[in-house]
Amino acid sequence: MVDERARYFRRLRRLRRGARRWSVIAAGLTGAAAVLTPYAGLGLPDAAWAAAAGLSAATAWWRWSDLRALAAQPVPEPADPALAAQRVQARLLATVQALPAGRAAVAEVRRRRSRLALRGSGAAEAWARLDRASSAMEGLAVRLGAIGEGAVLEAAAAERSLRDLAHRVAAVERALRFAPQDAAPDLAEAHRDLVDQLVSGVDAYERLVAAAASYVAEDVRSVGGHPEVTRLTEATDLLRGVAAGLSELRNLADPLPADPVPARPTSRA
Repeated sequence: MVDERARYFRRLRRLRRGARRWSVIAAGLTGAAAVLTPYAGLGLPDAAWAAAAGLSAATAWWRWSDLRALAAQPVPEPADPALAAQRVQARLLATVQALPAGRAAVAEVRRRRSRLALRGSGAAEAWARLDRASSAMEGLAVRLGAIGEGAVLEAAAAERSLRDLAHRVAAVERALRFAPQDAAPDLAEAHRDLVDQLVSGVDAYERLVAAAASYVAEDVRSVGGHPEVTRLTEATDLLRGVAAGLSELRNLADPLPADPVPARPTSRA
């Protein structure tokens, strides 16, 4: 989003510059028309000077009118610095993600930042396993086709839920350090339950990824091999057959060697 206050002042400066510029042009053309118009009458070139002067004067009046109308409006309030920073960050992220490898780079940076936030936590190991499994699922998702579309959506929803659960585990751990003694046992038990839920959820996610990998592998094995390999083999056999046929035609076209003519014996007188 654009800062309304900054845009207001930019429009004000632009209108002021335009009004001044057209005022100068109108004054110059009006003076030239007054000097160059002959006393004997108004000719065609003089009409052009007068028309240009009138047009520039009307444009200058419109610019001053727009400037007065904009200056009469209330000035927008200054933007919140936090919101301005968020807007700048959003524009920067959009620019980076528009690059060919920008989206993957932004995702990797976010993963590393989340991993650092969970360092030393009970959810760190499960988070690392989830990262590896989700990376594998990204490569399998494009090969599952329409049959696996539902599984891909379920995997994405489960990944978001598990990542949120991992952050909850880390937050409970931080609160557990400062919990009073009477509340610490209940909080520790809740923390163990959350860790167990996270681990079981990651186990289920890994099983889903393994099932997706099995489907992708069996989809090719069921047709007896990759179709591209079969087509390459057929093309190779065809070229070999054509080459053999051309070789046989060349051998048939070569003339047979002529039999040597025996020499006649010479008679003596």
